[in-house]
Amino acid sequence: MKTPLIILLLAALCFEAEAQVLIPAASPKGTVSTVVGLTEIQVDYFRPQMRGRKIFGDGEEYVTPYGRMWRTGANSGTVISFADDVTVEGIKVPKGKYLLLTIPGASEWTVMLYSDLSLGGNVHLYDKSKEVASFKVKPTTLSQPVETMTVNIGDISDDSREAKIELAWEKTSVKFTVGVEYDSKVMASIQGTKDMNAFDLFQAAMYYLENGKDLKQALEWISRAEETIKDAYWLQYQKARIQQALGDKAGALATAKASLENAKAAQDLPYQKMNQALIASLQ
Repeated sequence: MKTPLIILLLAALCFEAEAQVLIPAASPKGTVSTVVGLTEIQVDYFRPQMRGRKIFGDGEEYVTPYGRMWRTGANSGTVISFADDVTVEGIKVPKGKYLLLTIPGASEWTVMLYSDLSLGGNVHLYDKSKEVASFKVKPTTLSQPVETMTVNIGDISDDSREAKIELAWEKTSVKFTVGVEYDSKVMASIQGTKDMNAFDLFQAAMYYLENGKDLKQALEWISRAEETIKDAYWLQYQKARIQQALGDKAGALATAKASLENAKAAQDLPYQKMNQALIASLQ
């Protein structure tokens, strides 16, 4: 009598171990990442949905009431990672991973970066000593509601030194600025490359031009690159810009005219227009 019972129990245990019910997550996991300058920034979070609920407001009927600390997402909260030291709203933040916590408000949000990831969603255990940064930002109202909480990394500046991280949910958007430093890395790369090829020389020359460094050195590098990459209108255009910055109008004009002719031969209209504008500024 005992043997059949044991067999049934073993069968039940095996079935339980193998059974796996799969359903869509109420708050699916999301990840967004990008490189700003030379620094990778990543945000990992869980995305709650509106589901007909009122999200931000003053009172207990709201999912996230004003004035109350929020884990900023669902489940274990939101983790933001910086591959290098950065600044966040002007505050120095060492490279690493941090919980992103917030206190929503009608006209102002408080945003905190927290060093202890194990806190998760237990914001009632918040320890001020583990706070790496705290700052205030202004929310804006969106024209269309965002059903699922979304984090974006965008608004990268022209010089790739800043980007904005945006949190959007319901009709509220909150952004804060992350600043990066890359000059030391670039300079070390340039100085550490002993035998630069033509493309390396061009890249180094362009970095010097765009960042106000030694223009004579930039001209030497781009001229050496031109010896290998001949009749390249895009290179000639940048060489003309360097010559112009050095005050050599005659040299810049001759180089820009050569670039224009080569751009015409390549039927590259944008470079034709850029060279025409450069030539006009030199005459």
